[in-house]
Amino acid sequence: MKLSRKAEEELLEDGRSEELRKDMEMLKAQWKTPFFKDGRVDVDGYIEFVTQFNEFINHQPKPFKPMVDRVMKL
Repeated sequence: MKLSRKAEEELLEDGRSEELRKDMEMLKAQWKTPFFKDGRVDVDGYIEFVTQFNEFINHQPKPFKPMVDRVMKL
C-alpha cells in the first residue's frame, strides 16, 4: 500500500520531533508487562481484564459447547 505524499510528510515530520521522541522514551521506561506479577503469569489478572473488556465492548458470550473429538493431534 502506497502512502499519500501528505501522509508521508506527516510521518517524516513526526520522526524529527524531539518532543515525540522524549514521550516515547518516557513510555518505554514506565512500561511493564500487564499480566505478570512477581515474575509469573497472573492468570487471575488476565481473566479480570478479559471479563471487563468484554463488558466494555458489550460482547455477548456464546453458549458453551463441549468438544466432541476423541483424537486431537498437534
